[in-house]
Amino acid sequence: MKKIIIYTVAFLLMSCSNEIETFDILIKSDDKILNKQSEIKLAISLNGKVTNYDFESYLNKIKIENITKLSESKFGSNIIEVKFIHNDKERNISKSIDIYSGSSPKLFDYKILNIYDHDISSYTQGLEFHNDILYESTGLNGFSSLKKIDLFNGNKILNTKFLDNEFFGEGLTIFDQRIIQLTWKNKVGFIYDLNSMNMIKSFNYNNSIEGWGLANDGEYIYKSDGTEKIWILDPETLQEISYIEIVTNNKKVKNINELEIVDDIIYANTYQFNKDVVLAINKNSGEVLGIINFQDLREKVKDHPDLDVLNGIAYYKKNNSFFMTGKKWNKIFEVEIIKN
Repeated sequence: MKKIIIYTVAFLLMSCSNEIETFDILIKSDDKILNKQSEIKLAISLNGKVTNYDFESYLNKIKIENITKLSESKFGSNIIEVKFIHNDKERNISKSIDIYSGSSPKLFDYKILNIYDHDISSYTQGLEFHNDILYESTGLNGFSSLKKIDLFNGNKILNTKFLDNEFFGEGLTIFDQRIIQLTWKNKVGFIYDLNSMNMIKSFNYNNSIEGWGLANDGEYIYKSDGTEKIWILDPETLQEISYIEIVTNNKKVKNINELEIVDDIIYANTYQFNKDVVLAINKNSGEVLGIINFQDLREKVKDHPDLDVLNGIAYYKKNNSFFMTGKKWNKIFEVEIIKN
């Protein structure tokens, strides 16, 4: 026997007779957790009773049938709106529904290829290669920096720029001969010349709450802010254009942190207490495709009181590999991610 799930949202209106009228959008579905394959049936109730009003339905401003599949929805939050006539007046009511993936993420594996030394004092927040040079952004007020490292020729630090004490450094990415670096709660980021590492200018955040991770796909900049959202930024103005929400088959994933993009997949650290996990996310939809558990890596670094979570992922195209480290880790690991 199929189980019918009813989702409701209430709207209170005052009638001409001063009676309170409570309108609900009723959403019936066979699925307890909605996904893009789910079918829904819409109805309107007034004070708990289903009405026979004629009404128009919209999903994210696009008109739909009152019985419809959610194939055109997006992952995460979607807005259902209905328009109808009541007492000769047009009424509009709306409701937010969440759409999840129809399948659970796969478990990916990894293999260690090489191990390099890493500055144990670095509270790593961002990591990215440009050619054969590794760039690192570090955090903590009073210790935040931007580093240029020749990892393959003596593991030498070629240049370091320190942030003012008020700034807590976060993620970085390199785009069009510029290094772009975030700060955490100051709602400001910095742009540097790639060669000299001299600061060119700063920029402000608008819609995104904080600065966490940063990456680019050669066309756009992608920014995490500690929520379930990854923001898509204009590469010139660095203003938020749109966003995707990160979902699995049953939940939204918050605390998305350091980012790296390879083809159409975003590889993302998640800031979970005592968990060293990377998600493989569809760049276009936000669907979590795979999970890689890197917990074993932390067991291979020096244990000390300030040791913190995995955070730092840089793709190295020449080897089709990833370089991973963490906050105050004394090692960087080159790994191959294996998609089972």
